Amino acid sequence: MLELLVCSLLTIFPDYLFRRYVQGKRIGREITFYSVWFELRWGLVSCLLLTIGLITLIFYFHPATTYVTAVFRSVPVLPQTNGRVAEIYVRGSERVERGQPLFRLDDATQRTAVDTAHRAVAEVDAATALARADLAAADARILEAQGALDQAEDELATKTELNRNAPNLAVARREIERLQVTVRTREAGVEAARAARQAVAARLSDQLPAQRASAEAALAQAQAELDKTVIRAGVTGRVEQFLLQVGDVVNPLMRPAGVLVPEDRGLARPGLAAGFGQIEAQVMRPGMLAEATCVSQPWTVIPMVVTNVQNFIAAGQIRGSDQLLDLQQFRQPGSVLVILEPLYPGGLDRVAPGSSCIANAYTSNHEALSEPGIGVGRRFALHAIDAVGLVHAILLRIQALLLPVRTLVLTGGH
Repeated sequence: MLELLVCSLLTIFPDYLFRRYVQGKRIGREITFYSVWFELRWGLVSCLLLTIGLITLIFYFHPATTYVTAVFRSVPVLPQTNGRVAEIYVRGSERVERGQPLFRLDDATQRTAVDTAHRAVAEVDAATALARADLAAADARILEAQGALDQAEDELATKTELNRNAPNLAVARREIERLQVTVRTREAGVEAARAARQAVAARLSDQLPAQRASAEAALAQAQAELDKTVIRAGVTGRVEQFLLQVGDVVNPLMRPAGVLVPEDRGLARPGLAAGFGQIEAQVMRPGMLAEATCVSQPWTVIPMVVTNVQNFIAAGQIRGSDQLLDLQQFRQPGSVLVILEPLYPGGLDRVAPGSSCIANAYTSNHEALSEPGIGVGRRFALHAIDAVGLVHAILLRIQALLLPVRTLVLTGGH
């Protein structure tokens, strides 16, 4: 309507002045309700064409959309394992800190596993103490075997010396052979004792530490499973839709316990997500200035800036399945996702997360106008494109003014 009024001042109004003051035709006489088309046909046709061109120019270079939302991230409260709720620590709409326990599942099985793992570690420790005693016994057996060997060697050396001085008189040859066999036997006993000690030492240094490490790993795994029964808040925020009762069964795939809304909306920088028409994808660029007005903050126009333009449209996404793709599934045209952020800090502080908004984006040709050697026609066209953005800015402010009336009165407060 505003574009039509502006265009009529440049077309229909001059046409009427010509008819009235040049041709002398008057309203109610020559210009009547039935003759207005014939008398003002040039102005009416020019107004229609100019209005269509102006609306096209405005909405193409200064796009607007009503599909704008103050997006925020929500975190589902999910356990890592299935279980039945045994204890609840918080209630719905309650603020929680990161790491704070929310509820606990029945943990009888996990506690039994932890106790079993503790006993396994204790068994390995007891086996280690027993192995140290075996090592001491092995050292004693080595000393015993070594002493018997030394005694046999001394006896063999004595009798061999006696037999050398008086062959076959003092000591029989058979006795010397028997002592030689005894010495070899005692040497084998020493080696066996040393081998037994090495086995005990290897058990102490390798086997038992490995068994204890395995037992500790099993204990850590059992403790981790026990820790999973206590569900904690991953971020600081508020718990919503938390309707758990003791005895409920929760499932990480099908039965979440509630929703956790982060205090910082879960985004690195708060902003608005806007869906613009596909035809406007050619003019949407990061860095464009924009404005928005939201239902939760009426009568306020918030300066924004375009920070990101998604270079693909979600309406055409496909994924592998066992069914062939039918293009009739893409009847609904998609939109170009654009992220808007406040131009000044704190611009969205009073906008409720999830609020619906209206947004305009404005094309600026300031850099193009600053280029040297630009033609007169191009300069005029760029100035005209920038100037008509004022019309869209006025329309946005009219929408912001009428938004509470339309919401509370015309739509019944919804």
